[in-house]
Amino acid sequence: MNHLLAAVTAPTTTSAGASLNINLGSALGKPSDSILVILSLTLLALAPSLLILMTGFTRIIVVFSLLRQALGLTTTPPNQVLAGLALIISLFIMTPTLTQLNKVALQPYLHGQDSATQAYHAAEGPLKSWMLKQTGSQELALTTGVDGEHPATPTDASLAAIIPAFVLSQLKSGFIIGFVIFIPFLVIDLVVASVLMSLGVVMLPPTLVSLPFKLLLFVMVNGWILVTHSLVVGFN
Repeated sequence: MNHLLAAVTAPTTTSAGASLNINLGSALGKPSDSILVILSLTLLALAPSLLILMTGFTRIIVVFSLLRQALGLTTTPPNQVLAGLALIISLFIMTPTLTQLNKVALQPYLHGQDSATQAYHAAEGPLKSWMLKQTGSQELALTTGVDGEHPATPTDASLAAIIPAFVLSQLKSGFIIGFVIFIPFLVIDLVVASVLMSLGVVMLPPTLVSLPFKLLLFVMVNGWILVTHSLVVGFN
């Protein structure tokens, strides 16, 4: 509609019979500043939900939380540190997709080449492609079945069905990785508890004795690097 209005030249007839042409140019082709402000405020309000539901943040924060619990720590590292680290890693993983979204959807819309609807449909492709790579077939079949969709291919499914399937897949992957992380620390807890019981030490909590050994093991094997590398490679 904006393109049509921008291309219109409105003739106005004066009393002398001459005509005056008003050329609106491309001023109406670009979104106005007020629309951009409204869109920016809307994105800021929805940013936390979009970050959790449409990026790898869910899987990463679940793995970090289970890792902290496996170490036997309750508040170290703090929640703010884990959330910030998960945010940075999520943005790092999403950088190629965000770059593509900016190229095919955001910039054409800001320059007046596409309408808001066209920009939305252009942005769906990269988002669907990235999320479907991380989504299990069972989760997608569940959401499309509940939604009443019968897509011929996964890419034909709507975002309303892909997003919950993606979140369910991220939770599943996060718990699987957390289970693998728990095993070596659980072995240390069992060994320490058995040694203390054989020595007749019953007044000293086994978790208090095993905590330094778990921390030493985690630091010696560069645990943070191993966990972060496995997360990044898992998304790629």
